[in-house]
Amino acid sequence: MRVTSKGQVTIPQNVRETLGITPQSEIQFVEENGKYYIVKIGSPEHKGTFSKFRGIANAKMSTNEILALTRDSE
Repeated sequence: MRVTSKGQVTIPQNVRETLGITPQSEIQFVEENGKYYIVKIGSPEHKGTFSKFRGIANAKMSTNEILALTRDSE
């Protein structure tokens, strides 16, 4: 993994999925015995009706599949 000039890294997808990290999630780095761990510290605040769906639809899904996601959650 490479660190950018801004000190940023990309958290691998499998790690994000395991930790439940989505866009706008809050995380922190915790040091324990000289090792650092990423810890999710909360869920993102839902600012809009559909913000909880951010990041779950993809370009391979049809419009009907995306609409079904929103309908199933109600």
